[in-house]
Amino acid sequence: MIRTALVAAAAAFTFGSLVGCAPASDSSPPDATERATAALWAAIEAEDPDATARAIEDGATLEDRSGEKNATPLVEATKKNLPPIARVLIDAGADVNAKDGIQDSAFLYAGAEGFDEILKMTIDAGADVTSTNRYGGTALIPASEHGHVSTVKILIAAGVPVDHVNDLGWTAMHEAIVLNDGGPAQVETVGLLLEAGADPDITDREGRTSRELALEHGHDEIVAVIDAAG
Repeated sequence: MIRTALVAAAAAFTFGSLVGCAPASDSSPPDATERATAALWAAIEAEDPDATARAIEDGATLEDRSGEKNATPLVEATKKNLPPIARVLIDAGADVNAKDGIQDSAFLYAGAEGFDEILKMTIDAGADVTSTNRYGGTALIPASEHGHVSTVKILIAAGVPVDHVNDLGWTAMHEAIVLNDGGPAQVETVGLLLEAGADPDITDREGRTSRELALEHGHDEIVAVIDAAG
C-alpha cells in the first residue's frame, strides 16, 4: 500500500517536472501589424487594390522588405505593373525612392520598362529623377535603349540629365544606338535627346561619338538625324 502510494507520487512528480521544464515555444502568434503586412503582400499578389487599402488601414508596414530581392510593396507592385495598387500605396505615403536589393526603385523600374502610368505617379510624388540604378545609369538610359518614346518624353520633361554617363561609359544616346536595331523608335528617341540638348560628341570608352557608333552599326537614319542637328 505504502509502496503503491510512493510510486504514484514519484510518477506525479516526474510528470510535473517534465511539464514544468518543457522549453517554451520560440514562436509567438503574429501581432496586428504583422498580420496586416502579410495581408498587404497577399493583396499585391492577388492584384487587389481594395484589399491593399484595407491592409494599409489595418496598419501594414509600407516599407516592409519581404518582397523578392528585398523589394518594398511599391517596388513589387511596380514590377508587376499594377497602377491601381501603386496609386493606393503612394497615396498612403510609400517611398517612391526606396530601392530593392538590386537597386531598383519604383521610379527607376517604371522608367526602364516604360510603365508610364506608374512613372508619372512617382514623379508627382517627388521621385529623385537623378537617381541611378545598379549600372550607375539614370532611368532615361534604359528607356532610351528600349525605345520607349513616350517614356523618354516624360523623363526629359521631368528633368532627368540627358548626358549622364553610366558605369559602362554610355549615355542615353549611346545606348539608344548600340543596344537596339536603329528602327523608327530609336530614330525618334535620338531626335528627342538631341532636341533636349544631349551632346552627340560625348565619346564612349573606346573614344567613339554617337555618330560614329551609328555608322558602325549601320543606323543610317540615326546618322542623318545627328547630322541634321548640327
